[in-house]
Amino acid sequence: MNKELTAEAAEAAVRHTRFGKLPERIRFDDMTEAVDVAPAGRVNGAYDPEGSWKFYSCLALDLGL
Repeated sequence: MNKELTAEAAEAAVRHTRFGKLPERIRFDDMTEAVDVAPAGRVNGAYDPEGSWKFYSCLALDLGL
C-alpha cells in the first residue's frame, strides 16, 4: 500500500513539475472596468436617423427607374 502512495506522490510531483501551479484567481472587480461614455449628440460614426437619407443609395433611383 505504501508503494501506491509513493507512486501517486511521484505522479503528482511529475505533474507539478510539468504544469506548475494554477494561476491566481482573478476577482470580478478586476475583470470589469467603468468607462465614461461620450455625451449624447452628434459623435463621429454615430447613427443619425434624420440625416441618414442624405447617404441613401439605390440602384433603381440612380438609373431613374
